[in-house]
Amino acid sequence: MTHQPGLQPPIPYRPAPDAPPLRWPGDARVAVWIIPNIEWFPLEQPVPRGRGSAPDVPAWSVREYGNRVGVWRIAGVLDRVGARATVALNAAVCDQYPAIIEAGQQRGWEWMGHGVTNSQLLSSLEADDEQRVVSRTVQRIAGATGVRPKGWLGPGLQETFHTLQFLAEAGVEYVSDWVVDDRPFPVKAGDRWLVGLPYSLEVNDIPCYERWGLTPEEYSRLICKTFDVLYREGERSGTVMAIPLHPYLSGYPARSAALDEALRYIKGHPYVWWATGSEIADAYRKQEPLLRT
Repeated sequence: MTHQPGLQPPIPYRPAPDAPPLRWPGDARVAVWIIPNIEWFPLEQPVPRGRGSAPDVPAWSVREYGNRVGVWRIAGVLDRVGARATVALNAAVCDQYPAIIEAGQQRGWEWMGHGVTNSQLLSSLEADDEQRVVSRTVQRIAGATGVRPKGWLGPGLQETFHTLQFLAEAGVEYVSDWVVDDRPFPVKAGDRWLVGLPYSLEVNDIPCYERWGLTPEEYSRLICKTFDVLYREGERSGTVMAIPLHPYLSGYPARSAALDEALRYIKGHPYVWWATGSEIADAYRKQEPLLRT
């Protein structure tokens, strides 16, 4: 029997040794982009990874702490190393926490779409509803910040078979749901190409703290060891290190101190580019033939 291949993924396969070398500005080896996920959870809906019913006061309150206290600690850590965040933003944050938007605007943070709320996954929606959520997210963030978001990270990194097409139609240029590489890559979206930017489910405080139970010191060490490998490999071809954060986790005192320690370690190396998502995507687009056609 002849093997029949299944649905082809939207990302052409590329073995790491065959990838053409990438060059970052200033001869940087690693592009470090830091992605705070700033989210809103309606009190009347179950909170992900909570007890499954509403109101879930403990789970909701922990996340509210992140937006009242934690995000400001993370902002301070980034300020001290001179890094600008690329925020994965629930559009509802624009209405629920306008002070966060104002603070990010003052710091020159980039905003990328992250759905309307984090209680609604795209994979749970019919196609028409999904398209409306994508459009509403992009339009609300643009209205609040004055800049149309170029990037997208789906709530829970979830997509449907329609998502990439809807993102392209909404003017999104890069997507971070596909955690397949340490360098950017082309993503097919209908008759167009988007940039796939490396995100991380390993150097990510949710699995580190909630699933694996790492201590703050262990999390800091994980960041540093990951950076060491990418920095060494980046001498041949520029790499990307994504550091996804959640204010309700990394914004607690001991954890924010561990994050500060890790970012200071990275800052102690000369060939580091503290970049936003769109800056990385733009630099990659100039070097990838598929994206220049």
